[in-house]
This record gives sequence, structure tokens and C-alpha cells, in this order.
Amino acid sequence: MGSLLGTARRRTRVKLNDLPQTSTWTLARRAERMNPSVIREILKVTEKPGIISLAGGLPSPKTFPVSAFAEASAAVLANDGPAALQYAASEGYAPLRQAIADFLPWAVDADQVLITTGSQQALDLIAKVLIDTDSRVLVETPTYLGALQAFTPMEPAVVSVASDDEGVLIDDLKAKVGTGANKARFLYVLPNFQNPTGRTMSEARRAALVQAAAELNLPLVEDNPYGDLWFDNPPPAPLTARNPEGCIYMGSFSKVLAPGLRLGFVVAPKAVYPKLLQAKQAADLHTPGYNQRLVAEVMKGNFLDRHVPTIRALYKQQCEAMLAALDKEMQGLGVQWNRPDGGMFLWVRLPEGMSAVELLPKAVERNVAFVPGAAFYADNADPRTLRLSFVTSTVEQIATGIAALAAAIRDNK
Repeated sequence: MGSLLGTARRRTRVKLNDLPQTSTWTLARRAERMNPSVIREILKVTEKPGIISLAGGLPSPKTFPVSAFAEASAAVLANDGPAALQYAASEGYAPLRQAIADFLPWAVDADQVLITTGSQQALDLIAKVLIDTDSRVLVETPTYLGALQAFTPMEPAVVSVASDDEGVLIDDLKAKVGTGANKARFLYVLPNFQNPTGRTMSEARRAALVQAAAELNLPLVEDNPYGDLWFDNPPPAPLTARNPEGCIYMGSFSKVLAPGLRLGFVVAPKAVYPKLLQAKQAADLHTPGYNQRLVAEVMKGNFLDRHVPTIRALYKQQCEAMLAALDKEMQGLGVQWNRPDGGMFLWVRLPEGMSAVELLPKAVERNVAFVPGAAFYADNADPRTLRLSFVTSTVEQIATGIAALAAAIRDNK
């Protein structure tokens, strides 16, 4: 391990001109398939003063329980400070693992819970453990861009399964699952308020998917970062609750507490858990113990039961503001959009012949930004689609931003 102070007193210097200049770096083949996040690049544009960003998937900072964290931090450092700042078990902080097991809506043994450094790390670990070069991996159409980025270095063959407003189409799933060595390793799916579309898988489709996956002996990787952000009614039971041994479940504290904690978790069957744990050990030893204790402390006294409803109320208000603005501004433009029941996003389809990628700079000229939908497709992208986020802008900004977007569309028809 390198030392911050290693040569501070010795001051031995090497003249760079004395070194040979012929060394080259040979990148791994997998590195060639890595690409920067389209969303991260767009977020750089939104730093321009005056831009109304409907692009980012960032939770509203209004929802961060700063005072609760201040109290929890003081308690953790006073009562368990040395342990909080020490190396820790790779599995995670035991009381937090138990709190997660107790919080989930099906019987979960805390030994099945692995704490991860954000749910993005969970995707990385799953990819390392389950994907070989050219392995078939199934995803929804469209799907979460971060998952595609996590899977890509393992060099899989990613196949999109046709989907509608209720979720994955079962007949297309059966047609694309493959056989023998070409059989899919798993289906990655976000049933609740999906990123990017905001759609929610219906009860009937969930039941059919779990049944079909069991018959096909196809594992499911269920990603649920948005499931607690419902507006009026909670979504149907998780896929994993219906077949725990056939699913890996991913969750996150980023949307219900704060993303800066980088705290997520995996619930995995015993057949997979040990290898996920070994991959975690190799990646970063463990998720910061201080952060884990902080969240465990905050969760005491049913804090989430009181806090999360305030997030739902805020996001519902902002979603309704965006839907009202779309209804008002997009009349007669041939634009289509959905009406999510929760989460942070809605999905828009532009008129025939238009491209969201080509529209974006025109929108930015009018001081509004969005994410073109093409980046969320594993294949056969629909150039007319785009994602709008309604959670970080005010109601007034949403109205102004949607009006500007409509003007850009009108000018480019």
C-alpha cells in the first residue's frame, strides 16, 4: 500500500529527461468496449448558467435528512467511533444487514444480505460473477444505462427483450432465452418506476415472468432502487419475493436517504452469495463502515416510515406539474408521453422523423436539457425517445423548461 508520506523527507528527485521515452501502455481488450456515460457528459452541459436540467437522475437535495444524519453521526462517533473508522467485514455491518432483512417484504435471512458501495457496485459484482465472454444476457427494452456499462467490460452478448407498458413480453423472452451454451445467464429487470421509462410492471406480468423464468431455468436479477417512491399505491410484490432462489435482488439507500453515502445491497441465494462476497473483497474489501453505521443509526425508530412519505409527496407534486406542462405545451405537436405512478422519470416520444439527439442542442440553446433515449437501448434504439426527470427542478422551472422544449420541437418539425 502506498504511503502519503513515503518520500517527503528524502527529496530524492529523478530528472524526467533521463528516463527512456519508449514505454507504452497496452490496454486490455475489455477497455476498448468501455465508453463514457452519455448522461454524465450531458450533465456537464447543464452546468452552464441558466440551464434548466430535466436530464439528471439525481434525487432532490431537498429530501436529504441532514439533521438526522448530524445526530446519527454524533451518536456513532460517541458510541462506536473506533470501530466505525476501522477496517470491517466484507459482508457488511451486521445490524444494518439485519435491518435490511427486516425491512424487505418477504422472509430474508441477514446472511443473504451483502452491503455494496452503491447499487452500481452490485451490478459490477454480478457481472464479474455471472458473465463470461460472449455470454448471453437479457435486458428490457429500453434498460438502465448504468447496467449496460457495468456488463460491457465482461464482453457479453446483450440481447433486448421486447417490452410494453406492463413490462417484458413473455413470448419474446422465451424466443430469446437461447439454449445450450448460448442460453442466457440471466434477465436484468427493473420492475418499479423503471429508469429510464418510469413504467411499472403489472401484477399479472410479474406473475407470468416469474413463472416463465422458473420453467426456463432462467435467473432474474431484480434492480429496485425506486420501489419506495410510489405516489398513491405501492407497486406489486417484488419478483424475488415470489421465487427467492431464482433471483438476485438489488436495493439502494441513494433514493430514500442520500446518494453521497454510496450504500446499496444485494440479497442473493446461497448458491451465488459466496462468489459475490469474494468479488466484493477483491474490489474494495468492504463498504465504509462509518457510512454503514450512520445508516443503521438513522433507520432506528422507523425513521424511513416517516421520511419516505415526504419524498413521495414532493415527487408526486413535481410529476403532476410536468404532466400538466406537457398537456399544455405539447398540444398538436404529435408528442407522446407516459404517466408514471412513482419514481423520478417519464418517457417521451417525439413526432415521426425527429431525433432526440439532434433536438438536444436546439433545446440547450433554449436553456433546457434532457437525455436522449437512444443510450438506454442495447440494440435497435428508437431515436425519437427521450427521458425527462422531474425531481430536481421546481414547479416553476418545470413549466418553463417544458415550454422551451415544446418551442424547440416546434421549430424543428
